[in-house]
Amino acid sequence: MALPLLMIVLGLIVLVWSADLFVEGAAALADIWGMKPLLIGMVVIGFGTSAPELMVSALSALQGSPGLAMGNAYGSNITNIALILGSVAVISPIVLKSKVIKKELPVLLVVTLFAFLQISDGELSRVDAILDLVIFAGVMGWMIYTGLNQNTDALELEMEQELQAVPVSRDLALLWVISGLILLLISSRALVWGAVSVAQALGVSDLVIGLTVVAIGTSLPELASAIVAARKGEDDLALGNIIGSNLFNTLAVVGLAGVIQPMSIAVEIIHRDWPLMAALTVSLFIMGYNKKRLCRINRLEGCLLLTVYISYTVYLVNSMVSV
Repeated sequence: MALPLLMIVLGLIVLVWSADLFVEGAAALADIWGMKPLLIGMVVIGFGTSAPELMVSALSALQGSPGLAMGNAYGSNITNIALILGSVAVISPIVLKSKVIKKELPVLLVVTLFAFLQISDGELSRVDAILDLVIFAGVMGWMIYTGLNQNTDALELEMEQELQAVPVSRDLALLWVISGLILLLISSRALVWGAVSVAQALGVSDLVIGLTVVAIGTSLPELASAIVAARKGEDDLALGNIIGSNLFNTLAVVGLAGVIQPMSIAVEIIHRDWPLMAALTVSLFIMGYNKKRLCRINRLEGCLLLTVYISYTVYLVNSMVSV
């Protein structure tokens, strides 16, 4: 038991560090190669911050742990909205100014509702997974088109400030990307092995481990970047990271895991985890589109999001203890 726990701790530490390394390197390379800052903020950062979920879920599927793969994807979405945005809003209310992010909110809502159609029969087939990846490709195409044709946006201005803050050479950026990917793979393998071993030793489902420990761990890059962005007053960058990450998780992460290994969907996901993920996404949509006031997430709403997350986590932990 001691070795699996050690692998979880070390895996999470290296996973967070390597994800940050990969994101910084990828963003710097995209800037050096002439990509628009808005595209970097919409696509590169979203992909980079979801790289841990992508690695962990793919490896989980390869090793025959579908519960861990789905728990990681949906648990990360719940964590992103309830824990991360809740924490950031408590520190400093989030004001949404970006027109691009407002366009992404309904897309995320539709994608989340579509996910239920796929899992409601208790199965995620390879056809379902391929459809997820096709839709993901379409969403990426739409993001790229929007990024290329959008006039100056608040998100673009914030991304420009970030890129100018720490100039990086091409060689160093390449080193960061390659090193980050290698370390992501190694740490993901250690984390998956440790998580599955602990689940087996405790007699709990790998789904619960994926929804709690693994989901929180793979969401740490988003938490770190969101808090830093919010403290700099870059609210659109903080919110954009979360929305982009949730789109990647729902489509690319679940899709890749399902292509590798079609899976049965636990009834708990259908009746407990997806409804919470959907409710949080709807609440985010409502807060972002409230026309009666400035589009923002205030401290009270942040506290409510945190309360929901704490209550959900306590419920999951109690279910582990009672087994």
